[in-house]
Amino acid sequence: MAPSNHAPSDAGISGFAFAGDPLDRADALRNDADALFRLWPQARVIVLDRQAEAFADEAGQLAVIHGHTLGGGPGTAIFLGLRDEQAWFGVEADTVALDLPHRCDLRKAAAQWPDFEAGVFALARAMFHWRSRNRHCGLCGGEIEFRRAGYQGHCLQCAAEHYPRVDPAVIVAVSDGERLLLGRQRSWPAGRYSVLAGFVEPGETLEQTVAREVLEEAGVRVRSSRYLGAQPWPFPGSLMLGFSALAEPDPPRVDDELEDARWFTHQEIGDALQRQDGSTGLWLSPRISIARSLIEHWYRQTGHGRL
Repeated sequence: MAPSNHAPSDAGISGFAFAGDPLDRADALRNDADALFRLWPQARVIVLDRQAEAFADEAGQLAVIHGHTLGGGPGTAIFLGLRDEQAWFGVEADTVALDLPHRCDLRKAAAQWPDFEAGVFALARAMFHWRSRNRHCGLCGGEIEFRRAGYQGHCLQCAAEHYPRVDPAVIVAVSDGERLLLGRQRSWPAGRYSVLAGFVEPGETLEQTVAREVLEEAGVRVRSSRYLGAQPWPFPGSLMLGFSALAEPDPPRVDDELEDARWFTHQEIGDALQRQDGSTGLWLSPRISIARSLIEHWYRQTGHGRL
């Protein structure tokens, strides 16, 4: 089942992956080893391999694996949270005596799995990515031991504590009032364009980031911006903060960050939103991303477009 795709409103945006139907993170249980052990036998477990792909069934859906199938207790598993009093854990494939022939990557899961299960996958993937890059302390180089059901790294040498990192980035639909500004990277398929994005730097507000990134990437001056919504983006661990922005109608100019940037009319965006697989022309971001929702929001709000 694909994620729901509700029509955006003036107040915000929706319809993208990883942002709905969340787990109860149940923070109070992370330090309760006895409670987690009791929850383990009936818990749902998502297993990720070294390529960050999840064990799946023959239909490509999330494999139904319970704690009692794996045996023992949670061990090094990450406690992801609760849903309807059932616990969810994530484990790495090389830590369990179980192998299944089928796998699913996160992008495919986001398009085909229920919202809830895709969100669990995204959380597990981001957590294991963080752990894989924090085996040693960044302060003294000592070995890290993971505690609190996987959410805290404790240095065994200097006792420093480390926590999961999320990198905030703005992503923005920039308009001059009539046209939409899109750019493309050199590595993208032919015809693919998307809204502009960039990471927040120390000492600046989100609105300042919007203005700076658009000017740096496309040479366009932003006059004002407005926050619309956010999407966790676990590729590998970002939080995309969606904005709309009104800008001067400056001719776009690019440097090394983008291959091209240009203004597109309402008609061009509408044609691209209706484009079918196999046809040529402008291609937009996939539906799982907040980028696509920002584009659709602009299209609906500009000229009263209807998809």
